[in-house]
Amino acid sequence: MEMIEVTANSVQAAIDKGLAQLNARPGEVVVEVLEEPNTGLFGFGAREARVRLVLISRRREERQAESETDDGIADETHHVQQPATVADEDLDEDARVGKHVLEELLAKMRVDARIDVRLTDDDEEGENPHWMLNVTGNRVNRLIGRRGETLSALQHVVRLICSRRLERRANIIIDAGGYKLGRSKRLRGLAKRMAKQAVQQGRTITLEPMHPNERRIIHLTLRGRNDVMTRSVGEGRTRKVTIVPK
Repeated sequence: MEMIEVTANSVQAAIDKGLAQLNARPGEVVVEVLEEPNTGLFGFGAREARVRLVLISRRREERQAESETDDGIADETHHVQQPATVADEDLDEDARVGKHVLEELLAKMRVDARIDVRLTDDDEEGENPHWMLNVTGNRVNRLIGRRGETLSALQHVVRLICSRRLERRANIIIDAGGYKLGRSKRLRGLAKRMAKQAVQQGRTITLEPMHPNERRIIHLTLRGRNDVMTRSVGEGRTRKVTIVPK
């Protein structure tokens, strides 16, 4: 692992500066805030923010799965073990309605794809169990978007339509190319590695900013441990998880 310390007039500016020096993306580093900035009194005693960035060494397939462009993210289907597909006759009402709604939307979007429905408890929201509707086919990466933002929007729309038709909350998750399942597994692994590091070094570890569902995975992964605790800090898009040794 490569590690650097960077100073700047704000924590975010220091992080951005460090990412540029490492030629890395936010998801490829662990950020530790060593000092918060302080303007001092009338300019006296002022100090800059100081952060430490650790470039995480990852397996080749993880790098390929994480590689992102503005149009999409590499297909993870070949890197993640998927739960078994459930036959149509074994689907409950949530799954049947969800699959039908998703098929309608994909048709309107002119996306030629197949929908595999699976029952799994490995999701981003702690629901146990739930239906995972995984879209597969050519160019499904465009359904994912940068850091999964397009996929989250698609899931939101499908859930709204399904909830209206069912007249209750629809218990479904939308995935594409196994992206969410793979991301969940990697985040759980990251949480365990960083918890071990926090305990060994006796200091708080701060992860990169994440979406709410991704922060939830970190919290759920570590909530049963008696050697660390987790907290979310920051606001909006800069909100992140800290892992604190007890």
